[in-house]
Amino acid sequence: MRGFSMSENNSNNSPKRQGGGRNNRRRNNSKTRKHGGPPRKDMLDRYEEFNNMAYQKAIDRFSQDPLPMAFPADVDEKYVELSWVSNPIPLTSEQEVAKFVVRRGEFGFLPDERVGEIAELVDGAEMTLDQALSLRSALLQEKTVYGHHRLKDKARELKRLYDEGVGIIDLTQRYDFPPMNIFRAILAARGWSKSRIKESLKNAEKKLNERDLAQFKRAEEEDRVANVDQTETHLRAELFEDILCDWFEENGVRFRRQGEMVKEQNLAHGRPLKTPDLLILDDVRINGQPVAWIDAKHYYGGDVGFQRKKTTKQMLRYVEEWGQGAIVFRHGYCENLHIPGTILLDSSPLDLSRLSPTEDE
Repeated sequence: MRGFSMSENNSNNSPKRQGGGRNNRRRNNSKTRKHGGPPRKDMLDRYEEFNNMAYQKAIDRFSQDPLPMAFPADVDEKYVELSWVSNPIPLTSEQEVAKFVVRRGEFGFLPDERVGEIAELVDGAEMTLDQALSLRSALLQEKTVYGHHRLKDKARELKRLYDEGVGIIDLTQRYDFPPMNIFRAILAARGWSKSRIKESLKNAEKKLNERDLAQFKRAEEEDRVANVDQTETHLRAELFEDILCDWFEENGVRFRRQGEMVKEQNLAHGRPLKTPDLLILDDVRINGQPVAWIDAKHYYGGDVGFQRKKTTKQMLRYVEEWGQGAIVFRHGYCENLHIPGTILLDSSPLDLSRLSPTEDE
């Protein structure tokens, strides 16, 4: 098989062209823009050649010379057929939920009253509360990214109001930016460098004055998008990955884990290059589809432009090296979502009892 690269595809079919650009940012900011991407059928037609190449490359990876990255030289693959039943969420349901999970000036962990309100609203929408809260996180991330340049333009104005005594949370309500991003913008408007801001927020008790420290703590409490401490999120993601690994081990599948490949590539290249959560070492077919790698996503796979673009970019690196793989979404995914060269799965077959039920907020 010829080398697998994007140059073999028409440039209009490249996953790198999916989303992005200033024109798309303007569309994402439009109040009248309908939630969700192009119809999945259209995307399958558009990327048919690419998806077929990814499929074949996954099958051929064992006979490839030289072997793909991170593959053991003495691998003796066995054929493993697995069944995996997923239940994707209709786009119409996601569109309904997307209308009410995000409010102006609301970026923090939600109070019980608001969570209860969302729970009532999703009751008849074919989505769970966890899925709705995870979708909210993705929408807030998108809102934050596409509003970044507007925030930078407002930095001096925000600093002036802050210096006049207006608090960070009041500024959040007024301008609809995440509290921590407002705080960082104010520090930058003072002339602080990025490294000084980063160091000051890591050692806030020692580096910030009394008012700044109080406002920083308040901003952290009210911001789940741009807050400094993401420890709990990472720990839950690692536990979900462990559960996924246990499932494949129980089904007799051999694989390499990300941590092992990171160490190996750091030694060989000075940095990690391509490290999926699981690199599959057997000829695994899930629902008849070859799967060369698995990536675990501890969230709901919504049809959200920014998240889709970011995921496509990451998965493309794996597809180019090993061929078709799969993403397993902790909270399921939207049936309209398409990631080129990648099959999508939810967590239905997994025993998630080690994870708390409502953890995203």
